[in-house]
Amino acid sequence: MEKDTPLVSVCMPAYNAGKYITDTVSSITSQSYTNWELIIVNDGSTDNTAGILKQLTDPRIKVFHQENKGQCAAANQAFQLSKGTLIKFMDADDLISPHFIAEQVHRLGSCKDAIASASWGRFYDDDLQTFKLSDDMITHDCKPIDWLANSMYNRQSMMQCALWLIPRELLDQSGLWNEELSLINDFEFFIRVLLCARQVLFTPKSILYYRSGVANSLSSLQSRAGAVSAYKSIDQGVSHLLSFEGSPRIKKIGADCFQTYIYMFYPYHKDLIHNAELRVRELGGSNSPFPAGGITRIMAKTFGWKLTKRIKALYTHGR
Repeated sequence: MEKDTPLVSVCMPAYNAGKYITDTVSSITSQSYTNWELIIVNDGSTDNTAGILKQLTDPRIKVFHQENKGQCAAANQAFQLSKGTLIKFMDADDLISPHFIAEQVHRLGSCKDAIASASWGRFYDDDLQTFKLSDDMITHDCKPIDWLANSMYNRQSMMQCALWLIPRELLDQSGLWNEELSLINDFEFFIRVLLCARQVLFTPKSILYYRSGVANSLSSLQSRAGAVSAYKSIDQGVSHLLSFEGSPRIKKIGADCFQTYIYMFYPYHKDLIHNAELRVRELGGSNSPFPAGGITRIMAKTFGWKLTKRIKALYTHGR
């Protein structure tokens, strides 16, 4: 294959993705760029995912089955089975625009030390008619540390895996997904990967349709394993940032990340909350506002965010 049409490997972990994976695969098979392979690792699904995957006939799609080991292990397995010089990790429920891969391949050209980013927006309730392009993204080329700093300063960064097209050499350098992590695993991973690159190249015509509206369940927030994973991912990701640049802006970002963790998990896991509070103070404090809307926002203004969270926890337990 000519050098301007490199093989792109789309690495897709799938767990109980039967409701969405047909549409996701279709968004790959309908790409205008044709030199791709799709590696799907069915991570011990208990729904109809395996049956749906069995019906796929495109020879560029390769399906593998394993016992449930978690998203990171499945993504790593997909990468190990891939052959492409350019890699895209993708969840089994999101969609990409028809020229997404072509635009990113063209944008990277022959660069092996840059990563292509993309435009993105959310759609809700499985209805693409609700899609709206985000106005809160980095829309210019920049150094990775500046992309991370700008995307995380006073806002929540979007690091969803399908955004990126990554040269294989950079993943060999950065290392793969941390299989000890589950919740918020992409935070640590993409900080680590991006900081190995020389530049992030924005690709405006590549659009990710991010399926949204499904919030973290209460069980995931109460889960000890999930809380530990989220803390470790934030701690490791912030450490990567500080090792690269120990500036005031990075310390502020780190403090805000730990403050967001506190907002998310309080009043559960008191030891982890305590550790996060210590990290916030060590990094100089955070003025990140409590994220809330509607009645929760009104309650937080009246009673304070901690009491509001405790009231909501009691209400949920009592249902």
